[in-house]
Amino acid sequence: MKSKLFFLTIALTAAAFTASANSTDPTNGEESKKTDITGGVVNVDTKKPIGNVSVTAYSAAKKEKVVYTDANGNYSFDELRAGTYRLVFEKTGYKKLTKEKVLIRPDEGCQLNVEMDNEDEMQILPGSLFNFD
Repeated sequence: MKSKLFFLTIALTAAAFTASANSTDPTNGEESKKTDITGGVVNVDTKKPIGNVSVTAYSAAKKEKVVYTDANGNYSFDELRAGTYRLVFEKTGYKKLTKEKVLIRPDEGCQLNVEMDNEDEMQILPGSLFNFD
């Protein structure tokens, strides 16, 4: 049930992004610039959105642009040229996540939702490593 609600939330968020990206600006009558990549970032275990995640787009070996997720875990890139990108998601306390071969086609948007996993924490257990009896 929770997963259905999560996917419904993501779908509604995507629809809102698409509607706003394709809306017409009444001040000049021109169509607004379409966003190239949109998506959401959630915790893999809790499915709760993760805010302030750094999302970096690379084309070939060149860094193109960096954006951050909002409080609802949403991010969006615009003004990226058509091509293949590598997206890197990073936040302290979470494992770095890389998505390879994200394709942007001319005049088409792309949606990429991801789940990030908590970083493994080292646990120190009581006891000694050496026994000097």
